[in-house]
Amino acid sequence: MADSETLAAAQSSGLEQDTNTNTNEELMPDAQNPSEGSDSDSDSEDESQAKAQIEAIETQLYNNPSDYDSHVQYIKALRKQADIEKLRQARETMSSLFPLTPEMWREWAKDETTITISSRVEAFPQVEKLYERGVSDYLSVDLWCDYLNFVQEHDPSISECSVVGISKARNLFERALTAAGLHVAGGHRIWELYREFEQAILFTIGETDSAAKEKQIQRVRSLFHRQLSIPLTNLKSTLVAYKAWEADNESLKDVNSKESEDLPSHVVSVYQKALEMLNHRAHLEENISKNDAETEKLQDFMTYLKFEHSSGDPARIQILYERAILEFPISADLWLDYTQYLDKTFKTARIVRDSYYRATRNCPWVGELWVRYLLALERSHASEEELSKVFERSLQCTFSSIDEYLNIFLTRADGLRRRMSASTAVKDGMNYEVLRDIFQRASDYLSPHLKNTESLLGMHSYWARLESKFGKDLTAARGVWESFLKISGSMLEAWQAYITWEIEMGNINEARSLYKRCYSKKFPGTGSEDICNSWVRFEREYGSLEEFDIAVQKVAPRLQELQLFRLQQESKTIGPATNERENPSKKSAREKRKLTSHSTEEHAPPAKHHKNMAENLNKTIENDKGQVRQSAEPSEAAELDDNKAERAINQDIKDKSSKKSVQFDDQCTAFISNLSLQATDNDLHNFFADVGGVIAVRILKDKFTRKSRGLAYVDFSDDAHLAAALEKNKQIYMGKKLSVLKSDPQQGRKKGVAGRSVRSEHGNEAKKMDTREAPKGKKEFEPQSPTSRHGDVQLKGRNTFAVPRNVKPLGWSSRGKPQPDTANKHEQDDENPKSNDEFRKMFVKT
Repeated sequence: MADSETLAAAQSSGLEQDTNTNTNEELMPDAQNPSEGSDSDSDSEDESQAKAQIEAIETQLYNNPSDYDSHVQYIKALRKQADIEKLRQARETMSSLFPLTPEMWREWAKDETTITISSRVEAFPQVEKLYERGVSDYLSVDLWCDYLNFVQEHDPSISECSVVGISKARNLFERALTAAGLHVAGGHRIWELYREFEQAILFTIGETDSAAKEKQIQRVRSLFHRQLSIPLTNLKSTLVAYKAWEADNESLKDVNSKESEDLPSHVVSVYQKALEMLNHRAHLEENISKNDAETEKLQDFMTYLKFEHSSGDPARIQILYERAILEFPISADLWLDYTQYLDKTFKTARIVRDSYYRATRNCPWVGELWVRYLLALERSHASEEELSKVFERSLQCTFSSIDEYLNIFLTRADGLRRRMSASTAVKDGMNYEVLRDIFQRASDYLSPHLKNTESLLGMHSYWARLESKFGKDLTAARGVWESFLKISGSMLEAWQAYITWEIEMGNINEARSLYKRCYSKKFPGTGSEDICNSWVRFEREYGSLEEFDIAVQKVAPRLQELQLFRLQQESKTIGPATNERENPSKKSAREKRKLTSHSTEEHAPPAKHHKNMAENLNKTIENDKGQVRQSAEPSEAAELDDNKAERAINQDIKDKSSKKSVQFDDQCTAFISNLSLQATDNDLHNFFADVGGVIAVRILKDKFTRKSRGLAYVDFSDDAHLAAALEKNKQIYMGKKLSVLKSDPQQGRKKGVAGRSVRSEHGNEAKKMDTREAPKGKKEFEPQSPTSRHGDVQLKGRNTFAVPRNVKPLGWSSRGKPQPDTANKHEQDDENPKSNDEFRKMFVKT
C-alpha cells in the first residue's frame, strides 16, 4: 500500500513530495485535523460512490471494449482512487487499442516516476520505455522535454557525466531535434535544453584541460549556429543569448553592438535567411494558434502545408504534418495525404511503415490506409509473419463499405502471388495453401454481400487462374467456377467468363458442355438471346459441322420462344389491340370507326380524327363512355362481364369528368413543320429564346413509338412575340429549314365549310393528334387541296397528314362534290346549323 499512499499524496498536492512528509501526514490525522471523525463518514460515502462508478465503467468496457471515452473515464477514476495495479492495467489495455494523447503519456510517466522515488525502487528502464512509447504516438514538444529532463535527472550514467552517459544523452537530444527541432512555435525549447546540457558539461571541465574545454566551447557554439539557421519563434532572443555567451567566452568585444555586427559572416547570412523564412510563416503560425474552430483550423493547416510544399523542404513538411495530426488525430483525409506524401518522398522504409502503423491505429475504419500499409510492408520486404499480422488486424476493423474488405483481400492475395512468382525455391506447393485460404475466406465472407456483382466475378476469375497456375489443379479451378455459379448463376457474365476461361485453357469440349447447360436459362435483358447466339458463333469457330448443326437445332426454338415472348411483352407495354370477342362495347366502338371511315372514303379524316373532334364538341357522358370503351385494356375486359364492364366505364367517366384538362385556343400560336425528329421542347425554347414570350411547346409524337413527327405548336404570350416568331420562318435549324406559320383554328368558318358551326378547341385537337395513330391498313390522310389553312403556304412532304384540317360533311364524295343521295341533305345542313346531338351522330353510330 505504500505505492498507493504515495501516489494519492502526490496527486492531492500536485507536486512530488518527500515520502516521509506524506507518511507523517497520513499517520497523524488527529494532529492535522481534529474534526477527522466527522469527516470520515463523508469520506466513506465518497469512496463507496467512487467504487460504484468504477464498477459501472468496468461493465461498460466489458460490453464494449472499443469505447474510447469509457477507457478515459476509467483511468481517471482509478487514478483518483490511487489503485496502482488496476491503473497500470487500464493504461496498458487502452494503449493496446488506441494511441494515447501526449498528456496521458506525461501523466503516466510522472506517476510511475513518483512511485519509483517513493519506494526507492530502481524502475528507470520502465519509465524510459513509457517515454519512448509516448513520443512514437504523436509529436509533442512537451513530452520530449519531459523525457530529456527525466533522463538527465534519473539516469546515473548521464548524471555522473560518464562517457557512455554523455553519448547516450547526445543521441537522445539529436533524436529530439530530428523529431521537433524544426517546430516553428516550440522547437526552440529542445535547442535550449541541449545547449544547457552541453554548457553544464563545459563547467565540469577543469581549466588545466584547455583542449577539452576548447572542444566543448566549439560544441556549444555549433549548437548556437545551428539554431540560428532555423526559423524559430524566438530567433532574435537566441541571437542575443549567443552574443552574450560569446562575450562571456571573450570571443566578442561589444555585446551591446547591433545584432549582426561583430559576428562571423556565415552566421549573419544564415541568420538573415532564417529570419526571412520566419517572417513568411508568421501569419500562418498566427492563424493556426489563434483559431479554435476545428474546421477553420484544419483549413489553416492545409493552407500552411500547401505553402511548405511549395518550398520543397521534406523535413519541414513532415513536421507540419505531425503538428496537424496532433490537433486532428482522427482526420482520415489528413492521414491519407500524409502517408501518400511519405510514400513518394521518403525512401526510408522504417519512417513509412511507422507512419502507416500510427495511421491505422488512429483511423482503423479506413480501408485504403490498410491497403497502403500492406503495400508499404511489401515494398520494404517485410516478413510474411508481419504481413499476416497486419492483414489479420485489418479484418478486425469495421469499414463503411464491403468493397473495402474486398480490396484488402485482393491486396493480400496480390502480395502472395508476387512472392510466389518471384521465388524459385517453392516447389512443394505448400505456400499456395496460404493463398487458397485467403480466397476461400474472402469468398465465404463477401459472397452474401456481393452476389451477382462484377466484383465477386472478378475475384473468382482471379482465383481460378491462380489455381491452375500455382496450384496445378484444374479440378480445383473448376470447383471455384462451380461454386461461383451456385452463388451467381443468374448472371450471364458468370457463364461467359467460365466459358472463356475453358477456351483459354484449350478445353473446347468443356466449354461446349457449359453452353449446353446455360443456353436455356433465363437471363436479364437480351442475355438469353446473347448466349444462344454466342453458342452458334462458338461452334462456327471451334466445332465440326455436326456440332454446329446440333447447336442450331437447339438454339432455333429457344430463340423463337424468346422472340414471341418479347413481342407479347412489347404489346402489353404499348397497349395491345382490343379483344373484340371479350369486350362487345369496344367491338361496337371499332365498328363505328370503320363505318365512318368507309363512308367518308379516302378524303375523309381518319377515324381517330373524327373521334377527337367528337370528344371536343360533345362534353357529355355518353361520349366519354365511348372513349373509355375504346381505351380499356383487354386484360381488364377479359375479367369483367358486361355489367361489371359497364359499371367500371361509368366510374371512369365520373373520374374523368371531375378533372379539367388543359385547353388551348391557338389564338396566339405558331405552327412549326419540317422540324428535326431529334428536336426536343428545350430545343424549340432555345430557338425562340431571342423572341421571348414562349408559354408552351407541344411536339406531336407517334402514339406507339413516342417519336417526334416533325410538327409542333408553340404558344406565345401576346401577338407581338408571335409576330417576331413568324419572322424566323424558313430559317435553318438542326439541319432543317423550318416552316413557322400562324395557327388559325377559325379558318374553317371563313371558308364556309360544313363544319363552320363547330368550334373545337385546337389544344385538344393537337393533344389527340399527338397521342393517336391512324388505324392499321389505312393510308395517311392527304388533303385534296395542297393549300393549308395557314394562307397560301403549301405544306408538302410525308408529314402533311398532321396539318389541321376542316371537317367535311357526311356524304362528301371523293371528287369534291355531293353524292346524289345526299345533295339535298347537304344543302339543308348548310342552311340549318346542326345541334350537338346531330353532329355527334355524324361520328358515332347509336
